[in-house]
Amino acid sequence: MDVISKESRSLVERYRDRLLLDPAAKIVTLGEGSAPILRAEHLSERWNAEVYILFDGANPTGSFKDRGMTVAVSQALHEGARAVICASTGNTAASSAAYAARAGLTAIVLQPEGAIAAGKLAQSQALGARLLAVRGSFETTLKSAQELAACGDFVLVNSVNPYRLEGQKTAAFELIEALGRAPEILALPYGGGGNTAACFKGFSESGEGMPRFCCAQAEHRSTTVASAIRIAEPVHAEEVAEAIAVSMGEIVTVTDEQILAAWKDLASHEGIFCEPASAAGIAALEVNPPEPGSLVACIVTGHGLKDPDIAMKHSPEPIPVDPDPDSIARAVK
Repeated sequence: MDVISKESRSLVERYRDRLLLDPAAKIVTLGEGSAPILRAEHLSERWNAEVYILFDGANPTGSFKDRGMTVAVSQALHEGARAVICASTGNTAASSAAYAARAGLTAIVLQPEGAIAAGKLAQSQALGARLLAVRGSFETTLKSAQELAACGDFVLVNSVNPYRLEGQKTAAFELIEALGRAPEILALPYGGGGNTAACFKGFSESGEGMPRFCCAQAEHRSTTVASAIRIAEPVHAEEVAEAIAVSMGEIVTVTDEQILAAWKDLASHEGIFCEPASAAGIAALEVNPPEPGSLVACIVTGHGLKDPDIAMKHSPEPIPVDPDPDSIARAVK
């Protein structure tokens, strides 16, 4: 597996002239962006295609959310904000907490009660966010965050904040730079639709071509094992519909079993450990494989340590052995 992309400069430094960000804003950065773009040997052979994986789990807080958060928090700080607020099933919480800490701001996180994975909860707690468990769905929680932000006390940093999408669109720029052109197919998880909307914006602005979008949604959105896309009512549904229509793409519904199978396959054959939701795009391509010879890019959105409970639940237990070579050899066989 070859790595074909790694850049030392921050995302905003690389693309500032292409971002909606006040020119005088001080950049709040943790070194995000420039995620590894890896050729997936196993998947390329299986589908007889050229398959590459943008591993956004390598971002500072372990997810693609950092791409947008650097821009959103930089602008919020420039505008004099003292606190940021978000509703989150986990990754936005961790990212907003990290960038707020970096900027010297308070981070308020509203989470649907019991809906956040252990790794993400631990991150948000350690980073000093003020966590509130809301009795209700993600949609209810987001509405509460929006109402609080409308009072003027907080800056909302969910993906409805346009600066978030500005940062996230850079995934398209990085793919074009690394691959030499736009891929024929772009596969990614659907969730709330923000990343699809952002990537569509990025490819549209690039002038380098538009991939066919393959957006993977969980069969049971509100209860899926893939907690990062456990969103029943995607806020960016209209933008996703436009991306699908313009790119002649598709929304593929995948089961939890298909998501977990793709997750295990990505780890055991490609060496990429991601959280289950991040493998949804791979699962969608298993359902509808690409045309032979296609150039395919898959965005893997979050690191596997984001959701360690799922990893342990669906992986073999360690085998107890005596501390001698014969016992160990028998266990290995």
